Amino acid sequence: MSENVVHLHKNTDPAPEPNTVTTLTVVPDPAPAAPVPLWVRSGRAIRTAVTHETTKTTARAVARHTLYVVGGARIAAKRTWDGRTASRYERMFRAAEAAGNYEVAAEWEERGQHFREARHRRRMDLLHSPLDAAKGVGITAGMGVGSLVALGVVMAIATKDAAQVVTPLMATIEFINLLIRIVQVVWGPGLAIGPFLALLALWAVGSKRQAAPAWALPANVRNSEGEPITPSIVVKALRDLGVPALRSAIKEMGDAGAGMLGPIRIAGCGVEVDVTLPSGVSTIEVQNRRRKLAENLTRHEHEVFITIPTAARTVRLWVADSGALDEPIGPSPLVTDETLTADYAKGRAPWGEDLRGDAAALSLFQRHLLITGLSNQGKTAALRSLALWLALDRSVQFLMGDLKGAGDWRMFDGVATTLIEGPTDEHVIQVTEMVEGAVDEMNRRLQAPPGTQFPALIVIVDEAQVAFMCPARDEDKRPYGGAKANSRYFMAVRKIHNQGRAVNVLMWQGTQDPTNENLPKLVREGAHTRASLALGTEQQARMALGDKAVDGGAAPNLLRPGLDKGTVVVASDGIAIPAGQASITVRTHYIDTEEAYAIADRAKALRDGVTTLTVIERGEDRDPLADILTALGDRPRLLTADVLKRLAALNEDAYGDWTNGDLKRVMEAEGEEPKKSHGRMVVHKDHVLRAIAHRDADGSASVSE
Repeated sequence: MSENVVHLHKNTDPAPEPNTVTTLTVVPDPAPAAPVPLWVRSGRAIRTAVTHETTKTTARAVARHTLYVVGGARIAAKRTWDGRTASRYERMFRAAEAAGNYEVAAEWEERGQHFREARHRRRMDLLHSPLDAAKGVGITAGMGVGSLVALGVVMAIATKDAAQVVTPLMATIEFINLLIRIVQVVWGPGLAIGPFLALLALWAVGSKRQAAPAWALPANVRNSEGEPITPSIVVKALRDLGVPALRSAIKEMGDAGAGMLGPIRIAGCGVEVDVTLPSGVSTIEVQNRRRKLAENLTRHEHEVFITIPTAARTVRLWVADSGALDEPIGPSPLVTDETLTADYAKGRAPWGEDLRGDAAALSLFQRHLLITGLSNQGKTAALRSLALWLALDRSVQFLMGDLKGAGDWRMFDGVATTLIEGPTDEHVIQVTEMVEGAVDEMNRRLQAPPGTQFPALIVIVDEAQVAFMCPARDEDKRPYGGAKANSRYFMAVRKIHNQGRAVNVLMWQGTQDPTNENLPKLVREGAHTRASLALGTEQQARMALGDKAVDGGAAPNLLRPGLDKGTVVVASDGIAIPAGQASITVRTHYIDTEEAYAIADRAKALRDGVTTLTVIERGEDRDPLADILTALGDRPRLLTADVLKRLAALNEDAYGDWTNGDLKRVMEAEGEEPKKSHGRMVVHKDHVLRAIAHRDADGSASVSE
């Protein structure tokens, strides 16, 4: 029994009245916790030991090495069976026939027939072999004894000792007796360790072939490359796909399903095979089980592509070599070939490689373009690489709006006529007015005399969803964004889509995460070339590429975000697409920013100097002479370089790009020009005043000093 302890609690109440009694409270010790039963502690210990990672690893190792023996026995038995029967020849014959290689199939059939004939001869020889063997042994023994006796006679004559006649015969008998003793000594231990040696041999065979279930193998082995694609593997993968009608049809086929397969062809970093489905099985049933089919083929989902060719009830499977799609492709020809030029009308942009490993080149002639995808998947880089190639055609003009404003398109300063960068509503307004300016140019070209040739004018808007979702309105309350008939950006794009192609005014747009709100339906369908990087859902894939492409097997929603950067699914008549398919998957070349600047410098060298506007001037008329006078201030003369600096400070948009030639042009227009003073060009204030007076005398608007 525990003792009670007396605790004195300090009384925080006011002092007690006289004659009151202070009480002491006796507080017993808390009851001790009940002990944990032994069986509970033992169970916890056992559970910890069983679930410990070391225990699991040990159990897997024991199971693995045990199953290596079982698997080795199975492999040895199969090898023995193949060696003694014609099953190997039958298997190779069926594989060649299923692949459509009938010449090889006939060769294997002939080899199998030769094997059967040789086996028959060996079996017939066994009927006569015992008698022949006995005769052979008797003859050999007689000849051997006679030879030994003859040798003894020779030795006896030589030594004149008759006992030497039997010496060779006795030596031979003693040698045979020695061999028998050795066998008697070794036989017992050999019988004891023989089974262990046999098990070790089977283990070695199983270990070399990794003949154990995947769960028992080490992690580095479980993640090894997939098996080569053979007809039997394809048929087995289809049989186990979970389509009852397909499974039943394969069982009923006399060739075990091999007749469904066309030839297996090497296609780039993988193989391709057409599968004709049996009656009652729809192609959509196979398409909807892409992941399961890939796993049945020991591949990841992104390594198997299913498309629908022209033949009825046929699916085309492209199966990549394991891990091949994770390897980068080579650099762009724009980077490796500094002499490369472009031809807008007849050339094709080197965009990347298709899944076969063939070069994928895209024609840009009179085709509006739309590229979309999730953020940070390489959309800007893919779109920019096309513009960089086209910039190497000196006749092509560019109007560019980058509504991200991170400098991804800044290398086109000096190539593009207009380059607007920034994500704000003001930048959207500028981009909208730029596109509307392209509409005005389009209308001017449409009204030109028939037969007039016009250079290509490419209007590029990156991050176009910012423009469609812009809430800003103009002074007439018309919205810049949106998808209604009064939306300025939407209507400008639609006008170019409707008529721009005829006069080489083209619209290229890049946008994120397509929805009806940030990429209206009419704008999507107005693009001739539609490309998509990784997307989140099939609905977005349909918005990006259209129903026809998705129904034909295009699946950008199955690309891996972050891992398949730069991989685009393209629907366009401007790129070579295999017959019967509605789209093609392209792994685009990546051109980094430094390389892009180098290519842009080559494009600038082809041109006569392009002044790039970074802002759209809206109704602000400047008087250059008045501004030059303001820049001079109270100075009688000033160096032209200083005048240019002061003009730029006065209005960066109007004078930021001015050169000495611009200054001279304005002065010469009024009969004046900068003069040299002590060997340096200067602007005199009285010359500017005289130019203003001369202009006013001719009826121009006067400018007060």
